Amino acid sequence: MPGGRLSHQDRLDIAAGLADGFGYAEIARQLQRPTSTISREVNRNGGAGGYRADHAHYATASRARRRQPDASRTASTSRPSDPRAAYVERFAEMMVDGGLPRMASRVLALLYTSDSRTLTAADLVRELRVSPASISKAIGYLERVGMVHREPDPERRLQHYVIAEDVWLKAWEISARTNFNWAETAAEGVDLVGRDTPAGERLTQMAEFFQRLSEDMSGGAGFHDCLSVLAVLWKAERHLSPDELATALGWPVERVTDAVDYAVKAAASGAAGE
Repeated sequence: MPGGRLSHQDRLDIAAGLADGFGYAEIARQLQRPTSTISREVNRNGGAGGYRADHAHYATASRARRRQPDASRTASTSRPSDPRAAYVERFAEMMVDGGLPRMASRVLALLYTSDSRTLTAADLVRELRVSPASISKAIGYLERVGMVHREPDPERRLQHYVIAEDVWLKAWEISARTNFNWAETAAEGVDLVGRDTPAGERLTQMAEFFQRLSEDMSGGAGFHDCLSVLAVLWKAERHLSPDELATALGWPVERVTDAVDYAVKAAASGAAGE
């Protein structure tokens, strides 16, 4: 029952939801449970990539038996849950909803919220409680899309993983590229079934929608330059002159001023449209 202990059937439903790619929040809604309950259950039993319902049910029962001799202890001796770890999971869930793979999202969220500038694979395995293979696969994806890069340890045979400075620009580009792929795939479907068929009409609408969305997000060179300037300003956390921006970006000053003009015109256009 909602609010009580998870049953074996609940755990089977959680495993099925993970296999279907559902997030913790969606699984929680289906089971009428708090999202934190689902997150804690999965992370305690192998993570999203290694969760097994039968193993989780057995392990939970085993832990309960081991705790029975200490049942006389007061509730005040129990350790509270880690709010930072819970925040990392919520942060990751947001990125999953935005289209990033789940484990890549968890790795990126942990890197972004860590006090340390870099984390090793061992750090990620320990903090996320998943297998080294899961971390390797997630890091491989993040490196391919340019959101994370690695730095060798000068003293030990270790690799340190670092978030790219333009990580959110990369995320935007991935989203724009995804929309373009949707448009291309829909257009191929139109050629296959014919524009005048019911399926062709639906696919045509889909292709046109995602094509417009991709074009709006891509925005051309001026748009990308504008984002790059904003990224430098955000990192600097202070006003920078055009010369300082040009030095930081390695651009001619004229390119910086063109990007700023683009931003001003875009803002004015948006204000006029309201």
